[in-house]
Amino acid sequence: MEEKGVAATSGGPAAGAEASAGTMKVVVAVDASEESLHALAWALDNIVVRRAAGGCGGVSSLVVVHAQPGADHYVYPVAAHGIGAIAYAPAAAIESMRKAQDEISTKVVSRALDACKQREVNATGAILEGDAKEAICQAVEEMHADLLVLGSRGLGKIKRYTNKHHGSLQNLLTNL
Repeated sequence: MEEKGVAATSGGPAAGAEASAGTMKVVVAVDASEESLHALAWALDNIVVRRAAGGCGGVSSLVVVHAQPGADHYVYPVAAHGIGAIAYAPAAAIESMRKAQDEISTKVVSRALDACKQREVNATGAILEGDAKEAICQAVEEMHADLLVLGSRGLGKIKRYTNKHHGSLQNLLTNL
């Protein structure tokens, strides 16, 4: 995992506050989906605000993370007349995709930080590079987070099953 830190913070009133005993570090993973923003809103309303109001210690830090695929995600194998497969993508194409990807990732994190700012919650953002599952898990470990909040991908049971098993409809109905 490579972290491409975002220098933005939400700038809530708790900015710069020191962590104290009984506080928790929360990581919220977001993407461009509405479901991830709902998960962020849930975390803000049910964890951050309630802990602060309930006197059980606040949240020492809230980190919003977004994972984007690495550049190798855009390199495709090309057959080479019996020599085996080689990977090819023009450098200009990879750079263009990387730049567009960085812009999208920055917008995703900025949108999440704006939601934090609206609720007057201090948060920082980070853009991670690599496979989302691996990058997020590694970030949580490195940050020593107490809690990871993720949204669903908006898939119901049927869609999740077909994505996972690529099975036929009959197979799907048999296994539900």
